Amino acid sequence: MSFRLAASTLRPARTHPRLSGLPLPTLLSCTYVTEASKKVPVRIVEVGPRDGLQNEKTVIPPEIKVELINRLGQAGSTIIEAGSFVSPKWVPQMAGTPHVVTSMDKLPGVTYQALVPNEKGLENVLGLLAAHPDKPPIDEIAVFTAATDAFSLANTNVTVAESLKRLARVVHGALEKGIRVRGYVSVVITCPYSGKVDYRKVRNVTQELLDMGCYEVSLGDTTGTGNPTSVSDMLDVTLGTNPFPHKALIPVLFFFSFTIPLAWGLLIL
Repeated sequence: MSFRLAASTLRPARTHPRLSGLPLPTLLSCTYVTEASKKVPVRIVEVGPRDGLQNEKTVIPPEIKVELINRLGQAGSTIIEAGSFVSPKWVPQMAGTPHVVTSMDKLPGVTYQALVPNEKGLENVLGLLAAHPDKPPIDEIAVFTAATDAFSLANTNVTVAESLKRLARVVHGALEKGIRVRGYVSVVITCPYSGKVDYRKVRNVTQELLDMGCYEVSLGDTTGTGNPTSVSDMLDVTLGTNPFPHKALIPVLFFFSFTIPLAWGLLIL
């Protein structure tokens, strides 16, 4: 297994349940290191141009987004999520994504991705690729769903089961065209509408996305309430009984809304 790093994200090592409640000074006095013989490979996926900008209230000009993506590539990012093919009606900040991905510099060795929420989004991606056969602006796409019906209904107006049926058509359509697909599962720890998440639902949704053909499924602590203990417990349930393909990637995405990144780092290493 490999791990995906976004912002400051890593799967935490197994920790004692009481550690999650310790004050920072106590955590700082502890030492948690990974033995040199057990190095874990880390893939960094830069989602700033999409996830980092989509909730900004002030509309950012496409030219600024292009410059951001170019600078990220020049800085060494090898996987960049450049935008989303979602309706501007729902996410105004993502308007102009076709212009952004056709204007950015495609650097050698860098994989450029875009979020595709539905069949209309995939249709737009395929049209864009057909118009640029010599220099495809997008290498891969990503699809997303959630671990709870409440969150899925609030964000996409469909239940998790309904969203998976819709995404299956998107994934299969992309794979038929030779486009690799990543998957996202939101609210894997706590849902802002229904509370603590049943980790068995995370496991089941992850399995369905992999069965569709996603080569990677990102598990998102969307509300930022996870701690080393809850994340480890979630991963134990999600990974413990699933017959995931050997090469499947199950990364974890954290948002540090309520937790301390430094404490995470100490517990992870």
